[in-house]
This record gives sequence, structure tokens and C-alpha cells, in this order.
Amino acid sequence: MAVSSTSVSLPSCGRSHPDSDYAEIFVVRHGKTVWNSEGRIQGQVDIELNETGRKQAVAVANRLSSESNISAIYSSDQLRAFETAQMIADKCGGLKVVKDLDLRERHMGDLQGLIYRELSKTAYEALMSKDDRELPGGGESFIQVFERCKSALLRIGRKHKGERVVVVTHGACIETLYKWANAEGSYAGKIENASVAVFHLYGEDNWALKMWGDVSHLTQN
Repeated sequence: MAVSSTSVSLPSCGRSHPDSDYAEIFVVRHGKTVWNSEGRIQGQVDIELNETGRKQAVAVANRLSSESNISAIYSSDQLRAFETAQMIADKCGGLKVVKDLDLRERHMGDLQGLIYRELSKTAYEALMSKDDRELPGGGESFIQVFERCKSALLRIGRKHKGERVVVVTHGACIETLYKWANAEGSYAGKIENASVAVFHLYGEDNWALKMWGDVSHLTQN
């Protein structure tokens, strides 16, 4: 799998459709919530955007509206992601947001609602593990999240070859996608709210990571 540098900037504005042999997928993390600000584990608890998160959603929507020919927008059905996606859709010609349950955040089990810094050592190690260890209380393992989110992105990419689409999802889902596309590379750091990554899907499952973690739109006046 060919993977490009993660330090490149977002693709230029105003381009036509990508080449017919790949799908171009803009993967966006939702805007900030009160629980994000508190350092509280959200998981699949349905938390809405706060004021900062709505401003971030507007900023990323303005950024993506400059990309020509966005043909579809997909989103987790969780409120914070769907709100972000809806703002993007409104700026991109009123596209309908397609909800995909496989784009949900990782289910954190008994850890949902807890503060990260207050976790026990055992709970924190379980949360940070990148294997098939499930979290207590019905929480998903990293591998389970990986398989679920990979399946969603493959399904979307295969459907939209030669097109440009947007996917709005959550931090844990994006982390697994990064590790999938950049399997031989190092982790690129924190996944910020309203950040953008760009993936290309060639053939059935050949991925190229074209850009990672862009938040330049959040600093523009």
C-alpha cells in the first residue's frame, strides 16, 4: 500500500472530480462538545456540540465548500457528528447527509462518562491498548472498532470511485483508519476536533493517506 507524507497541505480548491480510478474521501472529526472540554469519555453517549464546536463546524464547512464537486456526505448518527455533517452539507449545496451506524464512536463500556485523568491504571491501559482486548461493560476493543470503521470507509469508497465525498466521524474511528492506511508509519498525534484527513481508495482496498490532521481552517479569520 502506497502512503504519502502526512505533512502535505489540503488539496487545492476548485478542482474537478478526482481520477476515475480512485475515490477521494475527506474524513472529518466532529466539532467540540462540553464533554471534550471536560476531558470526559463520551463513547456512544449522545452529546451535542457546544458553542465552540458549532463555530468549528462552520469553519470546516466553509473550508470544504471550496472543494468542487463533493457528491455525498456520510456521517455517524451520533448528534455531535451529524450536526457537524449537516453544517457541511448546507454549505455544499444542500446535500443530504447519509447516516452510517458503522461510523459511530467506539463504545467505551463502563468508562463512558468518566474523566480521562481519573481513570485507574488498569482502565487506562485497557483503553489505550491496540489489540482485541474489550473494555469492561460491553466496550469495544480497538480491533473491533478498526474492523467496523474500515468496513464503512471501504463501502463508501467503492461506491464513489471517481468522486469526492465527505465522511464525518469520531476520534477513535479516525485513529484506526490512520493506523490502517499508515500501517508502517508512526502515529501522527492528537486528532483535533474539526480536523480533516484525506484518503484515496484505489481498486478494492488499496489506500493512500494524502493528508492528516489539518486544522488550518480553524485559525483563519
